Amino acid sequence: AQSENILGYFVNVERIPNSCSHPPNHISLKDRKILVNLSMAYYRLNISAYNEAGESPRAIYIVPEFSATDLPGQIHVKSQGTNAVVTWTPKYNPKCFVVDWGTGKEDMHMKIMTTTTGNFTLGNFQPYKLYKIMVHASDVCQCESFVTHEKTFGVTHFYSVEGVPRTGPANVTVLDITKHSALVKWTEIAAEDRLGFLQGYKISYTDSSMKKSPAVTLNSSITSYQLTGLKEKTTYRVQISGFTNAGEGPLTPSQPFSTPKYGTVEPLC
Repeated sequence: AQSENILGYFVNVERIPNSCSHPPNHISLKDRKILVNLSMAYYRLNISAYNEAGESPRAIYIVPEFSATDLPGQIHVKSQGTNAVVTWTPKYNPKCFVVDWGTGKEDMHMKIMTTTTGNFTLGNFQPYKLYKIMVHASDVCQCESFVTHEKTFGVTHFYSVEGVPRTGPANVTVLDITKHSALVKWTEIAAEDRLGFLQGYKISYTDSSMKKSPAVTLNSSITSYQLTGLKEKTTYRVQISGFTNAGEGPLTPSQPFSTPKYGTVEPLC
């Protein structure tokens, strides 16, 4: 009801994290849209309207994460106990680099490096947690200038110590069962349950005589597999596990299915 009386909008662009005491960029505009040139760091926008009576409560908008495959640099990370040594090769010599690291936007740390040596030691990494490390280049090193001058050089992900997945994949189902084949489908292991970089899945299955077939190893992008060479009129039990560089995680609960003597098993309605 008051929208006709709006005179304009205030937008505060705030970097996450921001280890500087300087307030966020404060922008005043008349339109209901804004174009800002941001790096791949996390950003929060506080948006309010104002009229002759004053300013409205602020709406908070978190800029979504986005990925880029054409970043100019590669970042390399090497674990040293609870520390990590981050190295990169600068493509040019900006006045400073800004390093962000953490497990997510609610847990990010920031360091401004006025030397361009191309290496930095980060500390206090916890095992089995996925960290995101970002390196940004800036020709202006004052905090208030990052919003418009910061450019992302490279992004990588890192585990200081990898573990095996704490669970197997979810929602294991068996479909399209024929005399000699069946389609197994599943949902990928959730990121928080991987505890390391997921390398793939292993499918194990046995028949009613407990004869175990050779395990099938698949890469981590696959979430379905056609079992072939099955015997007709036989009950099988299938289980799936995920594995990282640290080893194999637990198997899923046994999922039974039976092949028919003729034709195809009709799905239950």
